[in-house]
Amino acid sequence: MESLLPLAGKVAARLIERRETVAVAEGSAGGLISAALLAVPGASAYFVGGAVVYTGAARQALAVISADDMKGIRPASEPYAALLARRMRERLGTTWGIAEAGAAGPKGNRYGDPAGHTCIAISGPNEIAITLRTGSGDRVANMQAFAQRALELLAEATGAK
Repeated sequence: MESLLPLAGKVAARLIERRETVAVAEGSAGGLISAALLAVPGASAYFVGGAVVYTGAARQALAVISADDMKGIRPASEPYAALLARRMRERLGTTWGIAEAGAAGPKGNRYGDPAGHTCIAISGPNEIAITLRTGSGDRVANMQAFAQRALELLAEATGAK
């Protein structure tokens, strides 16, 4: 996680400077996105909350995304990550929402995605969703890569340097 801290620090500084806030929902990153943002001193100024949304039950209870909301949307997809980011931002009343959902490994998920596949979305003044595929079955390395790319995407969206 230590390699995530410089980037998290840049994002934190930008959010503090602009008096903006963030909510996080992550699945296969397992909490590393939140942990990196929370490791920066002064996190209470910008980090409102986060959740590891790892199952359908968690999705319904924590993000209040119903089966009806999921019609036509497959988990571990860009539309799902965008919905999750938007819903967390709305529920927690933040400037930004960030969400990640994928398959860390060592095997793929039940939706047909290979290990190393994740979708990351940012919801806020600008919105973006991307797919990352590492091509690796290394669970820990994938979790790290997913968190790194999520923080990079948040830095890009907020203009953090």
